[in-house]
Amino acid sequence: MTAATIRSELRFVLNGQDVTLRDVAPDQTLLDWLRVSRLLKGTKEGCAEGDCGACTVLVGRLTPSGGLVYEGVNACIRFMGSLDGCHVVTVEHVAARDGTLHPVQQAMVDYHGSQCGFCTPGFVMSLYALWMEAPNPSDQQIETALQGNLCRCTGYEPILRAARAISSYGGTDRDPLLAERAAMIERLKALKDGARVEMGAGRNRFVVPANLDDFAALLAAEPTATVVAGSTDVGLWVTKQMRDITPVVFIAGLDELKSIAVQDGTVSIGAGVTYSEAFETLSAQIPALGPLIARIGGQQVRNMGTIGGNIANGSPIGDTPPALIALGATLTLRRGADRRTIRLEDYFIAYGKQDRQPGEFVEAVHVPVPKAAERFAVYKVTKRRDEDITATLGAFRLSLAADGTVEDICIAYGGMAATPKRAFAVETALTGQPWNEATVEAAMAKYAEDYQPLTDMRATAEYRALVARNLLMRFFLETTSAAAPAQVSRYEAA
Repeated sequence: MTAATIRSELRFVLNGQDVTLRDVAPDQTLLDWLRVSRLLKGTKEGCAEGDCGACTVLVGRLTPSGGLVYEGVNACIRFMGSLDGCHVVTVEHVAARDGTLHPVQQAMVDYHGSQCGFCTPGFVMSLYALWMEAPNPSDQQIETALQGNLCRCTGYEPILRAARAISSYGGTDRDPLLAERAAMIERLKALKDGARVEMGAGRNRFVVPANLDDFAALLAAEPTATVVAGSTDVGLWVTKQMRDITPVVFIAGLDELKSIAVQDGTVSIGAGVTYSEAFETLSAQIPALGPLIARIGGQQVRNMGTIGGNIANGSPIGDTPPALIALGATLTLRRGADRRTIRLEDYFIAYGKQDRQPGEFVEAVHVPVPKAAERFAVYKVTKRRDEDITATLGAFRLSLAADGTVEDICIAYGGMAATPKRAFAVETALTGQPWNEATVEAAMAKYAEDYQPLTDMRATAEYRALVARNLLMRFFLETTSAAAPAQVSRYEAA
């Protein structure tokens, strides 16, 4: 492999200005840089953990096909090193060049969508991203777009009315991002020089690999480096725990990790694919995964966070691993030029420990699509429905024999142990038995053999144990009853 050209500067576009930076800390957030270095104070800090949306900006990036997509992201946990070759858009750039308010802004004014105003720029940016994607959005699309934006004074109804009214203002001719899209694509292409970005030294060092092979070689040589894809987890290591994460390798821009393919009944997903990018394919192939993904953080988090990262960090409450384990997913792990494939359930060894060798990284996850006769469901239990961390999550895949007995069942939980973990004792109690209420009630007693959950801020051990048992009963009732599932969302109920 030919060594990549090394560039010692970060290059991107801020609003309408080309930016070149030669002195950037690996853990410097976009929010701090905007407010302190550029005095762009419209972007606010509320929670510093990607929950409240006050820091929402748009980041435009070239797609592998050569298009340009703009997504709302949380500037408070987005690191500067991840922006090479991107277009960053803040609320100051939304109005027309003559100062006329953008339709999104004007609608918020006319429909009284703001009181104290602190959260308003974030709402404007989230609605702006939605408006570009869906000029006449449904109520469900509006509510989904605003999952990651919190307002504590106006109330959401005026904001929803504003969102519904945006397109009535017209405005496509006044929209800067639409008017400048073709020119911006060319500007961003010019920034993509194929070089590796390498900046700083020692505790201030970070690298943006030129391509996937460059990343593999780099990590094999420096296995202790912190790999950052979406930074929805690592960002909090910095903003909340003040951890030293250097040296850092930023991989969000690696197109080779962005592939999604469906072949021979398996969905293969590159480790750099975000939740938003995977949503359409996974929802179509495995419908139960759609509502799960839609409840992972807010839209900003889903635009940044990756499925590969959710697996790689080994969190016991990661939302996707239990569902993927129940589906029988496998991982491709890579170190240098060498690859190996393992079952996802074998990847998790203990809390903070995964089957990943020094210099090895998750390259792709392969998810079998359930067969037509199989039943699959996943349930996420939280204190609030949207944008909340999991207390307990259960995933179930069931195959019944012709006589109604359980031919095969796979049950996996998150939040019940130090890692995402299968319920082997429960599975054994159900396999070969009639799929009826008596069998299920008997199997529920076996949960104590599989799990000894902990009490923490999310839930007590007793609550988790009860919920885990009840989720099995819910799965049984939903697979044996013609009644509509007892969902919380009115959209799912409809």
